[in-house]
Amino acid sequence: MEVILKKSVEGLGLPGDVLKVANGYARNYLLPMQLAVHATERNRRHLEHEKRVIDHQEARDKEQAQELATQMTGVTCTLSRRAGENDRLFGSVTSMDIAENVRTQGFDLERRFFELAEPIRELGVFTVPVKLHTDVVVELRVVIEREE
Repeated sequence: MEVILKKSVEGLGLPGDVLKVANGYARNYLLPMQLAVHATERNRRHLEHEKRVIDHQEARDKEQAQELATQMTGVTCTLSRRAGENDRLFGSVTSMDIAENVRTQGFDLERRFFELAEPIRELGVFTVPVKLHTDVVVELRVVIEREE
C-alpha cells in the first residue's frame, strides 16, 4: 500500500515522503495513529500545495530576517555590571540580559536567537552571533563596563 507520511516516523521517513509499506502496517498503525494518509491523487495534490505554502512562508521569513539583519548592523549592546579584581564580574551576563538590552533599543528578539556558548563573566568587548534565521546570522557587539 502506498502512503504519504504526515509526521516523521523513525526508521521509515520524513513528512511528505511517499512510501510503499505493508498493508497491515498501514491499516493497523500508520493510518489510525494519523502518521500517514493513503497516497491518492487528491492527497498528492494537497501535499504539493502544502509544500508550496511552506516554501513561500520560509522565503518570506528569510527576507524579514535579512531586513532585520541590515537594521542590526552597527548596533552595540552596552551593559554595566559590578566587577571585582582582575575585571571578573560578580555574576554573569547571559543571553537574557543581552535580549533585554536589545529590546530597549527597539529590536524584539528572544533570548534563543543569541548564541552564547557560555555566559560572559568578565569585562570587555565581545562579539555575539545572533541567528535570526537558519541562513541569516548577524554579529552583535556587546560591551561590558564596570558599574560605578
